[in-house]
Amino acid sequence: MRWFKKKKKQHIAITKIEGVIADGLEASSGREEVIESLKQAEEYEVKALIVRINSPGGTVGASQEIYQAIKRVREKGIPVVASFGDVAASGGVYVAMAANKIVSNPGTITGSIGVIIKSNNLTELYSKIGVSAQVIKSGSHKDILASYRPLTEEERELLQSTIDDTYLQFVETIADGRGLSVDEVKPFSDGRIFSGRQAKDLKLVDELGGLQTAINVAKDLAGIEGEPKLLHLEPEKTWRETLLGPFAKVANHWQIGTQMHGIPLWLMP
Repeated sequence: MRWFKKKKKQHIAITKIEGVIADGLEASSGREEVIESLKQAEEYEVKALIVRINSPGGTVGASQEIYQAIKRVREKGIPVVASFGDVAASGGVYVAMAANKIVSNPGTITGSIGVIIKSNNLTELYSKIGVSAQVIKSGSHKDILASYRPLTEEERELLQSTIDDTYLQFVETIADGRGLSVDEVKPFSDGRIFSGRQAKDLKLVDELGGLQTAINVAKDLAGIEGEPKLLHLEPEKTWRETLLGPFAKVANHWQIGTQMHGIPLWLMP
């Protein structure tokens, strides 16, 4: 069921990416829900699309798929403007690189460009309470990042290699999206955060301003005369959101933590 049946050829569509970007998270920026809203923009043949981002980041795969989905919108001839809200960091920055233009509030917290894997070493705690692990595994690295033992040096090198490769993908995407070289991007891609105004100085964003500024930029890109009509795109609510209402976000806070254990993240700590 679609909320809008007719094509919206004179409209600027607005879709939101809020919270943690990940696959299958029903009360945050789940990959499927965001991509569904982007497909709506294509189907309605809107004149332009604004992607409003208020996210600290998320998982690598979900961020990459949303980035590709935004690029597909552009390939349909629909200009895309990314609009940064309170926070647009890490994976939030990555998905924005697919846009034609990026608008940020001067005080938006952005940056945090990098990749991280986190795990807890609880061996001393387990020893104190008398817990030990019995493991049967198919390979020496199958229980890498397990909490019941420390990393070996070989495992640390393997993980670092994976992090380095995904980090380079991130840097290359920023360089491509912003018309910069990899060498120009790397100095500020060390995990630091910065304000929207600083991001503009770094050529990470094009203009400073809020949602209205983004609307004006989209209007100019689309060649719309007069006041544009806005179309807010939202996917249908999941059964969980319908059943739990506002409590769905509380329940999902626990789900995010459990699902992301040991997963490579583009996420602001």
